[in-house]
Order: sequence, then C-alpha cells, then structure tokens
Amino acid sequence: MKIGFVGVGRMGANMARRLKDCGFEIAAVYDVNSAAAQSLAGELATIAAEDLRTVTRLSDAVITVVTDDKSMKSIYTGGLLVRAKGKLFINCATVSPAIHVWVESKAEKAGAQSLEACMASSIPQARDGSLYLMCGGKQEAFERAKPILEKLGSNVRYIGAAGQAAQLKALVNMVMNINTAGLAEGLAVADALGLDLGVVREVFSQTGANSRVLQTDGEDMQNREHSCFFSAAHAAKDSGIALKLGKSQGLTLPLATATKKQFDLMVEKGLGDLDKSGVAELTFKGRGPAGGSEPNAEA
Repeated sequence: MKIGFVGVGRMGANMARRLKDCGFEIAAVYDVNSAAAQSLAGELATIAAEDLRTVTRLSDAVITVVTDDKSMKSIYTGGLLVRAKGKLFINCATVSPAIHVWVESKAEKAGAQSLEACMASSIPQARDGSLYLMCGGKQEAFERAKPILEKLGSNVRYIGAAGQAAQLKALVNMVMNINTAGLAEGLAVADALGLDLGVVREVFSQTGANSRVLQTDGEDMQNREHSCFFSAAHAAKDSGIALKLGKSQGLTLPLATATKKQFDLMVEKGLGDLDKSGVAELTFKGRGPAGGSEPNAEA
C-alpha cells in the first residue's frame, strides 16, 4: 500500500522512516510545520503535500499522528475525507475516545475505514519498529491495517470497538503519570535526607518501589536530564482524558487528580516541553525556575 502521513513530528517522522525502510512507498507527508514536512519529504524521496486532500488522493492508507482532539477534528473536517472512498485511516495520537468514534463515523460516511492504533512507546521504538500498539475499530479495518502495523510494532493488540483502545491508552498513561510523580517525590525526599540517589534507585529496583518509570526516568530525575520523549504537556492532557473517563463512571480518582495538577503546574511554569521526568523539578529542593538553576532541557 502507498502510505501518507499527517503529522510528522518526531513520532510520525520516525514511523515514516521505519515503513520506508520496510519497503512501503511513502506517498506524501503533511504537517502544519511545513518546514518539517519538506525536510522529511526530501529525506524519503516523497512530496510534502500542500493540503490534506492531496495526501488522501495519493495514498491507500493515511497514518495520522496529531497532538489533540482539536487537531484531529481539524484534519478530518479540513479535507482529509475528500474523495476518501476505499481509503484506510490509521490514527495513532492519544486523543479522547469519543473523537475516535466520531472519526470512524465520518470515515464510514465517506466510504472509508478508520482504526485507532494507540501507541504505548516512544521515539526510539517508532524508529526501530518495536511500538506497543493498542487498536480499536472494526475488525475488518484492523485486519486490513495489520501488514502496516506489524512493521511498526512488536506487539499489536486488538482491543475492541472504536474508542476502547483509546480508553485503555488513557489509563496506561494515567498510571504511568502517577508513577512518575510518585517517583519524583520519593527521590526528592531521599535527596533532601542526604541519601545516595544511586543506592536509593538500586534499592527501589529490588523492592516494591520498582516500576518501569524507575528504569526510564529515575536516573534522568537525579541528573536533571529532561530531553523530551514524552512531554509534561502531554502528560497533563492524557491525565485529563483519564479523569474524564473516571468521572463519567461516577468515580473519584484522587491520585490522578493530584498528578494532573503537578503536570499542569509544569505547563504553567513554562516547563511543559520538558520530558515527564521534569516533574522532579517541582519536588527536589532548590530546583526549577523558583529554585535558581534551570534544568537541562531539550525540546
């Protein structure tokens, strides 16, 4: 299949590179950041489309990797579904489950198919094809997308109807964000007590304090290395999606609520572009904008 991409930030661009390496033809790329699209188009010997309908026209399948609900609605009302009959749309962003249901409805009215393929991995995994993908939509759309998805992910799971994979992805990120904020507090207290953080992290790893976040973020929190793989702004957004899901079921989620406040505070302090590990800048003594020195940050 000829594949188009809408949204070629670091995740989308690496997915396009991966599929190109696997022998797929990248028919067109599009991004609101036209310079990013043009750069990737040159690298992959394809075109940087000037509009969304061109991506659809040139592609059999279109992969979208956009930032939020507003962006998803914008691309699907902004030309992506023009002459879309027979096309397949694979949506990989973390957005509200209701948006995926809405997209499926719009796509079907246009004679097309859509599938949510929610990613529970980061930038390196997008490049090497080891993403963990949770998929939601019609079974037929999933089967049609599998040849593509199996080149992008080492684990491709069909979860259920449209919106269900997005629900699960929101919960994955909710728990991850809680773990991240909790780890930052634990390490901050250890640091304030004068404990060796290397020893603390090793003990954590062998006890009930162990977590995947400890592996990915613990050393970065200690060293103030917050190069962005999953931003604090996205953590705040995704925690908000999960909180709405909980509220819709009449649940109270105090830990998720407190965690969202921490990531919201990072955004308010101008730290939203840091990796989620940057939440440690709010907990360690003497850190952050109010504490003097700035963290080592890379957008």
